[in-house]
Amino acid sequence: MRKISLYTILALLIIGISNLSAAAYVFAYECVNYNSMLNKDITADISAKAAVVMDVNSNRVLLSKNSNIRLPMASTTKIMTALVAIESGNLNESVKVSHNAAFMDGSSIYLKEGESIKLEELLYGLMMHSGNDAAVAIAEHIGGSISGFAERMNAKAMEIGAYNTHFDNPHGLDSSSHYTTAYDLALITSYALKNPKFAEIVRTKRKTIAGPDDESWNRVLTNKNKMLWNFNGGDGVKTGYTRRAGRCLVSSASRNNWQLVSVVLNCGPMWADSSTILNQCFNQYNNYSIIQTNKSNTYKEVLVKGGKKMFVSVRPSQNYTLPLTQDELSQVTITPVIKSPALAPIKKGTKAGDLNIYLGRARIGTVALEFCEDIQTSNPIYYIRKAILGF
Repeated sequence: MRKISLYTILALLIIGISNLSAAAYVFAYECVNYNSMLNKDITADISAKAAVVMDVNSNRVLLSKNSNIRLPMASTTKIMTALVAIESGNLNESVKVSHNAAFMDGSSIYLKEGESIKLEELLYGLMMHSGNDAAVAIAEHIGGSISGFAERMNAKAMEIGAYNTHFDNPHGLDSSSHYTTAYDLALITSYALKNPKFAEIVRTKRKTIAGPDDESWNRVLTNKNKMLWNFNGGDGVKTGYTRRAGRCLVSSASRNNWQLVSVVLNCGPMWADSSTILNQCFNQYNNYSIIQTNKSNTYKEVLVKGGKKMFVSVRPSQNYTLPLTQDELSQVTITPVIKSPALAPIKKGTKAGDLNIYLGRARIGTVALEFCEDIQTSNPIYYIRKAILGF
């Protein structure tokens, strides 16, 4: 009896563990982000040590090579420098150039110690001429010091989801703890390109900015990014080179209202390789409209509890497009998650739920649903309480 009981217990344990493992596997599979499923590289024949092509709207990875290995990124660092400066600073403010900035090593826009120049003009010098002196002047102005600004850069990277990235400085000169991945850099750039000022700066081919205060000449900038000049639809973003990082390039291009960003790290033929992988993705995928928002139409009506109306309309808060192959299109499903009934009072434009977008069993995106109208509560106690609090 003891032997039978022991065998029985062992069998039950094995069955239980197997079922638990299977359940855990299914849960992990269903919850995994679609981009993380693309860690298996889907590459073109390119020389880059690491590469990615990402859709700017959805952040879907369309092509990758060694996309999660940590590498130095040279002056593509300045993408984050510009982003933090635009979000944190006043572009019309004057920046006083320090000795440290004026005598910074590497590429330069020839700032003079003691001169004053607008933050916006420094950003053009940073992104178009890759000025290390501009990077230091920006960092000291916004963050108080290079280290203080680097803390802001790292906080922003974490906010965006670039968890394999660490910044030591705003310019990208080599440091053992200054690194990113091709995936992270594409993610940062996709985020930055949604900022209109950033997008305007990185697509600018020529710009004249102020010269030193005590001199009569201006700085004439010509963008070093050949993708702007030679690639169909090219509209950004940043070049980079150091001996340790090799040649690095972050490019963006738009065709038919569809924008892709590519990253190549440690890539000798960076112009050719970037053109190859961008063209490959533009040719292999189509950009489909998955969700449309129309301010005059509703997606669904939801029951209201305690309101002066029984139902309230909800609609998607934004449009959502997604690059797909023809075979993938039939695998897309949309699942609404809406709390019903909705509790009055309801304010127009506030969140009503979500539309979860799936490709197969993997969730690849979410669009918030919003209420289309105000609904007043039918409960008089609400108004009495509101009046007392207001008083």
